[in-house]
Amino acid sequence: MNTVILTGNLARDPESTVSGTGMKITRFTIAVRRSYSKKTEGGQDADFIRVTCFDKTAENVEKYMKKGSKVGVEARVQTGSYQGKDGNTVYTTEFIANRVEFLDSRRDSESGGGGFGGQFEEPRNPAFNSEPKQSGDVHDPPSGFEELSDDDMPF
Repeated sequence: MNTVILTGNLARDPESTVSGTGMKITRFTIAVRRSYSKKTEGGQDADFIRVTCFDKTAENVEKYMKKGSKVGVEARVQTGSYQGKDGNTVYTTEFIANRVEFLDSRRDSESGGGGFGGQFEEPRNPAFNSEPKQSGDVHDPPSGFEELSDDDMPF
């Protein structure tokens, strides 16, 4: 499982670009408080984490978030590497947002506190809706799914 949950405040306004295929890409940095502080030793008490999001999520982040906005992010960690100009391998770590939730209240947003007070995530297939059917039986599979027996399981 590759899931990270981050909660913090935007350290600066989001930055957006458009890919060659027309996809919106928005990057932002959130300051996430550490559970301990090295302040007495001169260290920082927050980590600054760079997050990337795409498509509708990217559009909504660009539109509704600004420096100081409180945000929750569900992301996956993606690692990679490339050859630097000096020939050395440079290793990268990125946080790719699956879901972004704005944690500021509407009142904070209206008073300049940033944020929208809602959540945005990539659109999902309606067949994966986890709401129970109208019959009221919470054990009925969501529409588009069939019940599986233990014999059908691959493990």
